[in-house]
Amino acid sequence: MPPSDPTFPFFSTFAFLGFVLSVIPLPWHFQAWNSGTCAFMLWVGSFCLVLSINSLIWADNALNTVPVWCDISSQILAGAGVGIPASTLCITRRLYRLTSTQTVSITRDDKRRAIYEDLAIAVGLPILVLILHIIVQPHRFDIIEEYGCSVATYNTLPSYFLFYMWPVLLGLVSFVFSSLTLRTFYMRRIQFNQILSANTSINPSRYLRLMLLALIDIMCTIPLGIYIIYLELQGVPLQPWISWDDTHFDFGRVVLVPAAVWRTSSTSIASVQINRWLPVVCAFIFFALFGFAEEAMKNYKRAFWFLARPLGFRPSAERGSRNSQKKGNMFAGYVVILTLHFARSMLTLSLAVLIV
Repeated sequence: MPPSDPTFPFFSTFAFLGFVLSVIPLPWHFQAWNSGTCAFMLWVGSFCLVLSINSLIWADNALNTVPVWCDISSQILAGAGVGIPASTLCITRRLYRLTSTQTVSITRDDKRRAIYEDLAIAVGLPILVLILHIIVQPHRFDIIEEYGCSVATYNTLPSYFLFYMWPVLLGLVSFVFSSLTLRTFYMRRIQFNQILSANTSINPSRYLRLMLLALIDIMCTIPLGIYIIYLELQGVPLQPWISWDDTHFDFGRVVLVPAAVWRTSSTSIASVQINRWLPVVCAFIFFALFGFAEEAMKNYKRAFWFLARPLGFRPSAERGSRNSQKKGNMFAGYVVILTLHFARSMLTLSLAVLIV
């Protein structure tokens, strides 16, 4: 059966490429203890990878063929929807603390404490939201053709406070931190370079790129978060919350949505396509900001020569240094030989003088 999407596998390819691009800068950000940025990359990368796999499995069907994978992947997608804005909040918090700090020196304990705080926000908060979502989860999951597995949410008033509000709320908090950062940066711009020079994990260029990433994410998170909620609940009446048993009645069922059904509504098309492409766009924006930075180019060269050296290739600078080292060794050898000849000549002359 041919896929219902005539552009297949266009999205699958770009989603997987988004996964690769989002995790490429991970090693050097991990070494620099940039926990919020690492969490952002992992959430975006996992989102893109799951979407790529799902778009391949359900390209031409809406059958429940791999239920265990759907149990896992639907929770990853729901967690990433909260984890990405939560990671942005960690980034804006860190930028604000760097700008507003009164002390130039940052100790190792300060860095470790900041990592624990970022993990609590970027990982702990999405896990908490997933636990709270169980309260308003009416059935196991949904399967949407072309999109794949999706978490199910009962359209009742508690759902907005337990699940839907978090991306928008986190975006608003990040917006406050970003505003305070810009204000503090303007007031203390002279001291700014001194603070960054004492922090080896971040430099002015990386700081500005993180700030730009946070601002772009905030500008997208708040309006798009509200718009996605509107699209997903358009035409779905608000149901009263009765009880746990009523909400979870026949919990094991799976709702299957063929493409022929959701493609009949422009609202459903917009909702599915935005949920598909938004994390991919985030991955490409992140790579555009950090994939061509100076430290990224250095790591690309280091990785390339790590793979090329076993094949016999050497950097030109290294070859030049080896040649100069050989020339230096030859010159040193000549000096030693000449010194020995000179010493032997002087010894022979001395003996001749003594004999005479």
